[in-house]
Amino acid sequence: MPDQSHPEDAARPVSLVSRAIVFAGLAITGGVIDLWSKQVIFNWRGLPGEKDIWWVWEPFFGIETAVNIGAVFGIGAGQGTLFATASVIAAVGIVAWLFLFRAAESLWLTVALGLVGGGIIGNLYDRVGMWWEPGYPDVWKSGVRDWILWRINERWTWPNFNIADSLLVVGACMLLYQSIFLQPSPLSQAKHSESGSPDSRSPESDAAGDELAST
Repeated sequence: MPDQSHPEDAARPVSLVSRAIVFAGLAITGGVIDLWSKQVIFNWRGLPGEKDIWWVWEPFFGIETAVNIGAVFGIGAGQGTLFATASVIAAVGIVAWLFLFRAAESLWLTVALGLVGGGIIGNLYDRVGMWWEPGYPDVWKSGVRDWILWRINERWTWPNFNIADSLLVVGACMLLYQSIFLQPSPLSQAKHSESGSPDSRSPESDAAGDELAST
């Protein structure tokens, strides 16, 4: 059995195949859960305006169907086609960043972008009108189904959102955290060492930070 505590083992390049499985698993699972939840909720509560709010915790958190013709949380209403195009471009950019530029060597980045990918899948499905049926308002063709309601009494109400929106926000927060707090990975440190740059961190600290560090 190989000595897994050997410092050289900690610096081995990670498998991009395994990272691809993590990324695809999160993106597909997130997208499927989002689409499933929309289908279930809209079948149960109907189209917007058909039924009153179903409160989980009145008056703070409830379920209310809505169709968002803007971006996340209702921003940019009426630009659905533009947002659909932007989503496709973002998805291509994410895959390129992860696997062409090897950002997937960071597990943290892989998970964050997997969540973002799940959000893109869930909302893009709606953006291209896959859920729309004849008889629905034409403006809904590029709209996104939302159902989560969060508000404080009647004075402050957050725009309705869905699981895909939540995945996008969590992924974005992870990216922000990574950019501020996480240190370069051991692989990056090794590359700097090979080029003559000093590396004062120990092999143990490098190994511990590998899975949560960016490249």
